[in-house]
Amino acid sequence: MILLDTDVILDVALGRAPHVEASAALLDQIERGGRGAFVAWHTLANLYYMIRPVRGDVETRAFLLDLVRFVTVAPTDSESFRYAATLDMADLEDAMQVAAARACGASVIATRNLGDFRRAPMPAHAPAELLGRE
Repeated sequence: MILLDTDVILDVALGRAPHVEASAALLDQIERGGRGAFVAWHTLANLYYMIRPVRGDVETRAFLLDLVRFVTVAPTDSESFRYAATLDMADLEDAMQVAAARACGASVIATRNLGDFRRAPMPAHAPAELLGRE
């Protein structure tokens, strides 16, 4: 199982070159059923506020609804946040991604911000590194 960090989905939603190619390929692999994937609850809110100014409200909501058709929202709770707050990571939002990954049983986080996850208790890999892996 994989947890998708916000930046991977933003690459696709906003067509951010040069990263869109690998990120889109990973999402396509997930959508085709090549592997199970999760997204943190707070990622959806972050995505909405970052995509909406570019694509508009209706298109952004449609994009997010399509995403959760093949990606599951990680089941997090107060304990998940408490766990995130104790992690020795510089960015609380990244720690929340780790907590969401832990809550859903993901074994890896897909992100382009590998340095932000170097102290995470689980591995983080760029989308291109995860392509083809099961």
